Amino acid sequence: MSISSINYGSSVLGAQVRNINQQLTDLSTQLSTGKLSQNYSGMGTNEGFAIASRAQLSNIAAYTDTITNVNVNINLANTALQSLTTIRNTVQTGSATSSQDLNVNGQTVAQNTAAAQFGSMVGVLNTQSGNRYLFSGTAYNTQSVANAGDIINGTTTQAGLKTVMAERQAADLGANGMGRLVQSQPTASSVQVSEDVAGSPFGLKIASVSSTLTGATVTGPSGSPVSFSVDLNGVNPNNGDKLSVQFTLPDGSTEQIDLTASSATPTPVGSFAIDASTPVNPNNTASNLNAALNTAITKLANTSLVAASAVAAGDNFFNTDSSAIGAAKTNQATPAAPISGATALSGTAPSDSISPGFSAGDSITVNGTTLSFVASGATGNQLNVTDSIQTLMSKIDAITGTSRPSTIHGGSITVNTDDAATLSISGSTAGATAALGALGFGTSPITATQPPLRVGSSPASSATTLVNGTATTVKWYTGNDGPGSARSTAVARVDDSVTVQYGAQADEDAIRKQLQAIAVYGTFSTSPTGQYSGAQVAALSLRTTQALTPQAGQQKVEDIQTDIAMAQNTMKDATTRQTQAKAQLQTIVDQAESASPDQVASEILSLQNALQASYQTTASLAQLSLVKFL
Repeated sequence: MSISSINYGSSVLGAQVRNINQQLTDLSTQLSTGKLSQNYSGMGTNEGFAIASRAQLSNIAAYTDTITNVNVNINLANTALQSLTTIRNTVQTGSATSSQDLNVNGQTVAQNTAAAQFGSMVGVLNTQSGNRYLFSGTAYNTQSVANAGDIINGTTTQAGLKTVMAERQAADLGANGMGRLVQSQPTASSVQVSEDVAGSPFGLKIASVSSTLTGATVTGPSGSPVSFSVDLNGVNPNNGDKLSVQFTLPDGSTEQIDLTASSATPTPVGSFAIDASTPVNPNNTASNLNAALNTAITKLANTSLVAASAVAAGDNFFNTDSSAIGAAKTNQATPAAPISGATALSGTAPSDSISPGFSAGDSITVNGTTLSFVASGATGNQLNVTDSIQTLMSKIDAITGTSRPSTIHGGSITVNTDDAATLSISGSTAGATAALGALGFGTSPITATQPPLRVGSSPASSATTLVNGTATTVKWYTGNDGPGSARSTAVARVDDSVTVQYGAQADEDAIRKQLQAIAVYGTFSTSPTGQYSGAQVAALSLRTTQALTPQAGQQKVEDIQTDIAMAQNTMKDATTRQTQAKAQLQTIVDQAESASPDQVASEILSLQNALQASYQTTASLAQLSLVKFL
């Protein structure tokens, strides 16, 4: 019988030693890495919580990166907006306080400053964050606004603001330099002033006339084109009697001419001489009134009208607003007279009503909203067929949201809109379409001329329309101009259920109005030695100061800053929540995956003692033999 030798490698004791060595190796790894295991299977039963926590930590890291990037964009945008505020204040201070001394180029120091600030403003609006233009909306890869030189001076194929202003001034002044007014003396004792054409957007518009002239008869303003007349009827007015005429200018402002009858010698400014010949001849007084009125209108046209024309040209170039202008129409009265705000929407002849008029059951659609006509008892989006044209215009304005109420002048209706692209008015019934025609709109749908707006014909001094100048005019804003708010053009998710909007566009009202006012002021120039030059610049300075003064209810640059500050506050709150959540989630991960150094060291010491004992036992067994055993 043979006795097999003891195989240490396959013995129980050998297996135990190997197991202890493996445990020591694992514990040494834990001690060096701080982790329970190098794979998920060795992490224990809580590893599922750790995996979920890691996913949330990853999301928080992504949100943190997003917040960091958005904050960079917002900080740059806020710096840019603050620069715009500084520019506004600088130009406004200059326009309000600067003298009207003109240099050889026909501009004041304040205007030169405005021109320089315009260039700075264009640079600010083209601010980039990385490769993102901050004021281009969704078109962030596109420059926000055209180059300053192109905006003012144009290119080889497209006109700039300077050309648009010159054309508009010629159209507003007219060939006779009297603001498109025609003055005459129909009789030796009378004076008449008339607009040159009905429905024209150019020149001075006669708004009202009042008189205290003794014995005189004032007629109008009425007719189409609108006119008024003053007949002294062979009677001299008394000293101090007055004639007042109010005009509406192209920028919507009003100016009044006051002429006072005077027997003083020389005749004071703003007066006309009462005839003092023997015998007294009131027709001479009428001639004096005619001359004084001509002088006053010419002065008004070449001062305030020129300034208002520049402002209107700036609006035509920069703004998205426009108008739909109807043909001049008359009512059913006998004799027929131009329709007015008081004219009824239906009626029988002879009456102050339109024909054909609206009938019960008719309806029109305004920008997608239906206005219905009823016999009586109208509510909401309804009108009585006996309501006035003014009531209809007010209903239309309420739907379009225009900031400039629609008007009727000389029998011609002007429907104003702040967004030319959206205006659409059409008859939903045949009767309504016919009635719109009686209001001067023979084409359906009624739409506004698309900006930029240019004088419609040459020579400009006799033009009667504004036309779409897109093909021949520099497009100043080159970013996104689609629907929706500017803020929504840049959206970022900063938490699982939180997004912030921080977009901006250079064509927002506050920015556009400021850019427009500064551009017009810095571009306008006049003759350094002209009779009315100083008054022209003074009138424009006043309008510039007003345009740069923030108005209640209108967007301000500071409002944009407030919007993006709110986005920053939202991100700050999200960061606070995420910091707290991150700490808690990391604790879960650490508890599930981290090894305690003290515990590992204790286990290593215990295993080392066990291993030493195993080695001692193994050594004793190795010395065992059959002889020693027996």
